[in-house]
Amino acid sequence: MSETREWLVQWLRDAHAMEEQAETMLNGQLSRLESYPELRERINLHVDETKGQAARLRTCLEQLGEDTSTLKDAGGKLLAMAQSLSGVFAGDEVMKGSLASYTFEHMEIASYTILIAAAESLGEPEVARACEQNLREEEAMAEWLKNKLPATTEQFLARSESDSDNAKR
Repeated sequence: MSETREWLVQWLRDAHAMEEQAETMLNGQLSRLESYPELRERINLHVDETKGQAARLRTCLEQLGEDTSTLKDAGGKLLAMAQSLSGVFAGDEVMKGSLASYTFEHMEIASYTILIAAAESLGEPEVARACEQNLREEEAMAEWLKNKLPATTEQFLARSESDSDNAKR
């Protein structure tokens, strides 16, 4: 196997672990997100998208005769669980979650941009197409979060004046 192909495989495994981490992180947010129904609904939709993204990456790896990395997937999930638990103790959990989600979306966007370039360079159009679909979904989620940050902030601040526990979730 060429070294450049090995990089593509490694990056696909990294991206799969990233999506496993994202699913765990998003589900952790959903389990406590009570006072922000619009945010909850969009995150729930993105959990489904994230599962589809992981499945597409698994298919890409299979097309290349490879498999996901159990170690990387488990590490990503453990990290996401720790991140999720840390939010429980924050008085502004919804804001910390919004910040983390927006940041994570941009890491995913960069990852898929790299994967598309690598797949195209190696003549793997199916891999490039799958990563382009994932990229479009991540860009849409990042844009949605960006557009909702001001309203979420205003809701949080208004709620925190009267009920800080209700405001944080």
